[in-house]
Amino acid sequence: MKAIRFMAVGALLALAACSKPAPTDKAAAAPAVPAKPPIVTVNGKGLSEKLYEEYALALARRPLSELSPEDREQIKENLVRVELIAQDAEKSGLVNDPDVATRLELARLEVLQQGSAQKYMKDHTATEAEMRAEFEAQIASAPLVEFQARHILVSSEDVAQKIIAQLKSGNDFAALAKRMSADKGTAAKGGDLGWFGPRDMDPVFTNAVALLKKGEFTQAPVQTAAGWHVIQLQNTRDRTPPAYDDVKDRLAKIVVAKSFKAHSDEMLKTAKIDPPLTTLPAAAAPAAAPAPAPATKP
Repeated sequence: MKAIRFMAVGALLALAACSKPAPTDKAAAAPAVPAKPPIVTVNGKGLSEKLYEEYALALARRPLSELSPEDREQIKENLVRVELIAQDAEKSGLVNDPDVATRLELARLEVLQQGSAQKYMKDHTATEAEMRAEFEAQIASAPLVEFQARHILVSSEDVAQKIIAQLKSGNDFAALAKRMSADKGTAAKGGDLGWFGPRDMDPVFTNAVALLKKGEFTQAPVQTAAGWHVIQLQNTRDRTPPAYDDVKDRLAKIVVAKSFKAHSDEMLKTAKIDPPLTTLPAAAAPAAAPAPAPATKP
């Protein structure tokens, strides 16, 4: 794999699997399964097959089984190199450096939080009633309208103002978009964005479109993270909500994710925290759940 390069994925070294002790109750004990030998030993420290697999997945974005023997050897060499660097860092006392220690602690917290969330979602399932209720709530909160619009994207408010002035003088929107828009993906189409829902765009962009009547363009430049826009509304239409069965799997994830959030809220309420937090979970705004079918565009 020519694309694979040396990469220090330090956090993965903390994920080496620990063997569980054999049960002491002879009546209940199952035949002991011998522990797998390490895939390689570095200065006396064995690196497990599980660690090797996880490192390969993080580095190559594919499981080991899909990689060539040459790629697997290259990844093993990278892993050994990372382990050697980590051993040298520990020997030199780098783990006591405040910045390094802080990053290690953050990595530990992230790994444990993700593992806890995954275990919770594996152990809890959403009921049909919960999924139906979530579906109805999502449909009720989602505006059932779609827009068809054009836009001209430029880098400054001043340029956008000049474009608006030209439109007011009777210039054609599509022609200006082809000539001046920085959005090359839509410029050739006269700035046409096609049909999109209220949640498909930046909220600022969507709010500006929603205020327009068919054929109107924005009288002031609209700023988003992409730049400055001049927008023209071409048409609107009713939006058909997704079928329940089409989003059922996603609804199940949303329900369980909300349940995990409530679980963490309860832990926060009962924990001994000094000084106390100024905002209790009950007073906090609930995290917005994803809509059944959003896709953000610039």
